[in-house]
Amino acid sequence: MTAYLLADHLLNFIAPAAFVALMLVLLARVFSRFFRSKRPLAPGLWVQVAIVFIVNLLVLISGLVFFGNDAKMLTYAGLVLAAAACQWILWRGWKP
Repeated sequence: MTAYLLADHLLNFIAPAAFVALMLVLLARVFSRFFRSKRPLAPGLWVQVAIVFIVNLLVLISGLVFFGNDAKMLTYAGLVLAAAACQWILWRGWKP
């Protein structure tokens, strides 16, 4: 495998984690205006994106290890649930 193909495979592996993290944090900021405004635990937008991205990447890696190959729908469902739970914790969703 050439370096180009390896980079292509790695970027395609982490692309769903990056996309879900970015969209979730941006949409959480947009829709937080319609609900009670909570001050997020993480200070900035990019810090939140980085934290959610790392959690998403860990979910993708564990899905790869558990199933033996990537791109399983159960892994993507876990990715969405883990990202939502992480964002809920970062926004202190348990506080009224």
